Amino acid sequence: MSRTVISEARSKGEIMREDLTKKRSFILCGHAQSGKTSLSEGFLFKSGVVTRLGKVDDESSVSDYEDDEKDRKSSINLSVLHAEYKGNFLQFIDVPGYLDFIGELIASSRAADFAIIVVDATAGVEVGTEKAWDILRKENIPCLFFINKLDKANTNYDNILDDIKSLTKKAIPFSVFEEGVVKCVLKDKNSPYYGQIVEAVAESNDALLEKYLEKGTLDESEFVPVVKAAIINSLLFPVMCGVATQNVGIEDVLNFIVEDMPSVAVSCFRKGSKEGQEITIEPKIDAPAVAQVIKTIIDPFVGQLSIFKVFSGKISSNSEVCNTTKDSNEKIGTLYHLQGKQQLAQDAICAGEIGAVAKLKDTDTLDVLCDSAIKGIELPTLDFPSPAYSASVKPKTRHDEEKISTALSRLMAEDPTVKISRDAQTKELIIAGMGELHLHVIIERMRKKYDADVDLGKPKVPYLETITKSVKVQGRHKKQSGGRGQYGDCWIEVQPLERGKNFEFVNKVVGGAIPRNFIPSVEKGVRKAMATGILAGLAVTDIRVILYDGSYHPVDSSDIAFQIAATMAFKKALEEAGSVILEPIMRVEISVPGEFMGQVTGDINSKRGRILGMEVKGKNEVVKALVPLTEMFKYASDLRSVTGGRGSYMMSFSHYDIVPARLAQSIIEKANSDQKEE
Repeated sequence: MSRTVISEARSKGEIMREDLTKKRSFILCGHAQSGKTSLSEGFLFKSGVVTRLGKVDDESSVSDYEDDEKDRKSSINLSVLHAEYKGNFLQFIDVPGYLDFIGELIASSRAADFAIIVVDATAGVEVGTEKAWDILRKENIPCLFFINKLDKANTNYDNILDDIKSLTKKAIPFSVFEEGVVKCVLKDKNSPYYGQIVEAVAESNDALLEKYLEKGTLDESEFVPVVKAAIINSLLFPVMCGVATQNVGIEDVLNFIVEDMPSVAVSCFRKGSKEGQEITIEPKIDAPAVAQVIKTIIDPFVGQLSIFKVFSGKISSNSEVCNTTKDSNEKIGTLYHLQGKQQLAQDAICAGEIGAVAKLKDTDTLDVLCDSAIKGIELPTLDFPSPAYSASVKPKTRHDEEKISTALSRLMAEDPTVKISRDAQTKELIIAGMGELHLHVIIERMRKKYDADVDLGKPKVPYLETITKSVKVQGRHKKQSGGRGQYGDCWIEVQPLERGKNFEFVNKVVGGAIPRNFIPSVEKGVRKAMATGILAGLAVTDIRVILYDGSYHPVDSSDIAFQIAATMAFKKALEEAGSVILEPIMRVEISVPGEFMGQVTGDINSKRGRILGMEVKGKNEVVKALVPLTEMFKYASDLRSVTGGRGSYMMSFSHYDIVPARLAQSIIEKANSDQKEE
């Protein structure tokens, strides 16, 4: 869907834009369907940005504007929104909750000064909640929990609060839901939760703790001013509640955001480096500009849009900045604040703000932009997870084939968790992402945005062939047809090599049995023959070929004759040397909560895997194993099913190993069948 560009004069007055204590940047995250988008719509409605409360179900939300998001009734991309509330400028990012789109949350975390984690009261803490919490803690981002959907039947505030406390004991209730009404804990000293706030704040400050231990309590005037510091330092995580779709509790959250959650003035500090020395980038308007791109969006009609966070200084429209990551200069055109799909033109994007600019020529996601005077600044990179699900991509028509490359390269620029490669052996184009849903969304966008229609398939396994014993054979090529004939004769010994050594050619010819100028011809013939073995047309590997004898004709011998003789000898050797099929074995590390260890190890064993060991890592246990690649193509879905989405894994190539005989036969039969069809 095309974005709408709106010219916006300085509706956010100069005081608000210059006063960093009046600006907040945060993300809304949590499990899918927990109500993040509904909460963002509540913020827009309560602050007067919209006059009607947008809803996901009727496709009227500002945040979910893409057609595929409307069709699925769920966020797929991060969406940047903003509002003014009580003299404060709020920018917030609605982040998708499906784990297939976890890259959007990771990228957004770089732009966040704090986060609101939305928890569905009907489900409690889910895997998306846990993943969001882990990512935010890794980046040391302050968090506020919002318990949503408390109007639903069989929901219980205390149960959900206990669930959240399983993530952190520092989760403290600041509002509660009683008889359909949200009540502020700080306004009721008789509330059973009031003491939790007092105790948590006291523990965050040594001086207060001493008073608390002496008196057994604290006056409101003593601990309330310390609440914000406790939140900023992640010593306290507020819990609030409401019903986003009914606008219940939304005003309480907004008030808490502007009164107690960190502003960009105190939380926008970033550690960086310049010329190898660590530096601190302070949130100041009158400092050199430093910004980082958090998201790239490419529209086939409008072009590239780069969304960035300014940490220091300001970037002005129609100016020039340095892309310090690429060591190149970029011309800045019109700058925008985003409101979903709308682009609101701005004269400048100031410290602490999230902005967007179109058509940068050499800038990608996570690139750092800064004033030319301070070029060379580097910011810590973000770790995006490796793709866990792969599929082959095949064009439906020749027309589609011409468009695939452009479409995939642009989609990969938009999403760092998408990888595209071409398998050198199978010649297949492979697309890899975070899950089956992720890839299907990408393919659907290729069709709708770039008119490139493709089929997804299971990638071919890059099997290889090798031998198991040494043999000596002769290859003799003799042909006479009137004029000059062809003659080549060679004796070779073919031996198995250690796995991974590929190929070794040894010349042991003595006495001129084969002229020196034909020795390379023999090697060339062998290498050509290695491209297709005798079992299933697979490439041959891990062999040593020793050329030790032969003969030649002074007239009829030639380069091509010795190539043919070598090929004949090699094929004969494969037939006698116990040829077998090799399959790629992957090194896999699976991280899961301890209660799933039995299911995971059993599943690995069923996949012909070999478990190497186990170790405790944080709150999870890690299983290390070797598993054949052919068993791993659907493992992302299998692991999600076995662990309820709480497991993750990393995979890398280890080595090749011999395929069991029964499986080898099926590979050979399929290869023969495919050849007949061709």
